[in-house]
Amino acid sequence: MAMTPNSAEAETLLTPAEVAALFRVDPKTVTRWAKAGKISSIRTLGGHRRFRETEVLELLDRKAG
Repeated sequence: MAMTPNSAEAETLLTPAEVAALFRVDPKTVTRWAKAGKISSIRTLGGHRRFRETEVLELLDRKAG
């Protein structure tokens, strides 16, 4: 089943800047984490990185606790 932007199961994706704001780091740090495999990313058709909100929040919870 293909996921469409309007489907109920569509995952919220965050930009590197949004992830960086949550972790209080520079967006380039988030990109380095993705390259190192510390966080998974999705590439847009334009080649930009996007991060799954659920995964980011899970990592943030682990960092806080």
